[in-house]
Amino acid sequence: MKKLILSISILAIAGMTVLAQPSTTTTATKTSTASTTKSHTPSFRPTKDQVKQGQEILIQQKLYSGQATGVYGDSRPAIKAYQKANGLEQTGKFDRATLDKMGIALTDSQKGIPTTSTKSSKSSKSSASADGPKRPAPFQASADQIKTVQQKLKDAKLFDGEADGKRSDALKLAVTKYQQANGLNATGGINAATLDKMGIALTDGQKANVAAQTAYDAAKKN
Repeated sequence: MKKLILSISILAIAGMTVLAQPSTTTTATKTSTASTTKSHTPSFRPTKDQVKQGQEILIQQKLYSGQATGVYGDSRPAIKAYQKANGLEQTGKFDRATLDKMGIALTDSQKGIPTTSTKSSKSSKSSASADGPKRPAPFQASADQIKTVQQKLKDAKLFDGEADGKRSDALKLAVTKYQQANGLNATGGINAATLDKMGIALTDGQKANVAAQTAYDAAKKN
């Protein structure tokens, strides 16, 4: 009888010990659930049309000799060259900062994705504070804008080429004549002032470029 009572007591004590131990399974489950429910920030991806527009700009700037297909292909080295020349992070991709610099409009969904180039932004700010404001990239007209310019020049009998959105010596000469006739700086380049005079709207990126150039010029005078 004493042995039976002793055995029951030992079992009871063991059961209480097991109940007192923390549940590691529950803790692990909670940790796993918390990790899977963390918010995921979407990555920036350019559209095929944006890639094509970017490649066209690279071709115009003599940085890329391939075709504007809308697929990266072998254009990544040219993208890096453009990014290096414009003080951007050399990713080899048409990221948000590169599209903004090129004056290529973003989609509504892309505008909602935060910029992740914090490192490059900090370095740019420190460089700007040490050496003064950074010179903006040259103004770039899009292929569609160039087509509209060509058509307007054709209507004015100043250009007899095709409205194909491609630059040429004949187009530069026609633009120069238009600028001279309208009191503009006759550079032959399709700049913001020329587009504005022709009634051709600027993209948001181009407006930002013009504002940056104005601020840069003002800072240089001071």
